[in-house]
Amino acid sequence: MKNLKSIFIFAFALFLMFGCKQKPSIGLLMDSLQTARWEKDMNLIEENVKKLGGTCTVAIANSDPEKQLEQAKEMIENGVEVLIVVAVDSKKTCDIVTYAHQNRVPVIAYDRLIKDCMLDYYIATDNIEIGELQANYLTRIKPQGKYGIVGGSRIDNNAHLLYLGQMNILQPLIERGDVEIVFSNFSDSWSLHEGYKITNDYLNSENAGLDAVIAGNDALAAGVISALKEHHMEGKVLVGGQDAEIQAIRDIVAGNQTITIYKPIESMAFAAANAAIKIAHGNAPSDMNLTINNGKHLVPAILLPAQVVHRENIKMTVVSDGFVKEEDVN
Repeated sequence: MKNLKSIFIFAFALFLMFGCKQKPSIGLLMDSLQTARWEKDMNLIEENVKKLGGTCTVAIANSDPEKQLEQAKEMIENGVEVLIVVAVDSKKTCDIVTYAHQNRVPVIAYDRLIKDCMLDYYIATDNIEIGELQANYLTRIKPQGKYGIVGGSRIDNNAHLLYLGQMNILQPLIERGDVEIVFSNFSDSWSLHEGYKITNDYLNSENAGLDAVIAGNDALAAGVISALKEHHMEGKVLVGGQDAEIQAIRDIVAGNQTITIYKPIESMAFAAANAAIKIAHGNAPSDMNLTINNGKHLVPAILLPAQVVHRENIKMTVVSDGFVKEEDVN
């Protein structure tokens, strides 16, 4: 009887150990919350991880790649099972992937591809297509003229993909002599200050005619608009941005910005959380519908479509989706 009781206690202990598995632990590494868009991504990923039965630990690197690496190491040492990473630097973040793999932790790159490493998964929008959307819309309005390009951060792979997409549309027009690129610069960060400086430097030059500017995101576009206002050119120059920030929507209504690009952030956040939970349970995500070459290998990926937001479709897009409130637009 005593032996039977001991066996029962041992069996019950095993049940507690293996039958009551802790919730999957997911780590989320953010670059920064410099723009409101990233706070939305962060909150949505956290919410979805919790809804799907996991726990989510978040760290924000404030655009410091070394800090992001230390945050990754700390999370891994504390037992996270999967990392979701918004990379500060598309190449330096390889160190995070390497360290994670040494500790058997898979890595999902979110919105920004991590280059030249054995990255596990990538979830984003098609940034080449976004660049094409921007350039295509503006060139349909202004098929001839002087164009400026204010690119995103030079250490962010997305900035280069956007530029490729923009040039896919612009290059044939340049070769025909219809479009002249009067300035084209990548920035040090995705910030208003950078957009202002690049545009203002050009506008202060001699014979600085300008018909349109394509900016990498809405923060850069806001800087472009600020420079245009100083030169009394706001509303006279087409401006394209990205991220559907509330100020960009207001500038579109006011006529100072022409378009922004609305990314399906809710779908992206759910896809990342869902993939992370599946991986933590030992299952490969089944909805990775293509592969992306990151310079090292073909990374299983999900690329979701984005859409143009302009003055006539604000209510049908960002407002109807609940991304922004109608009362906040005006």
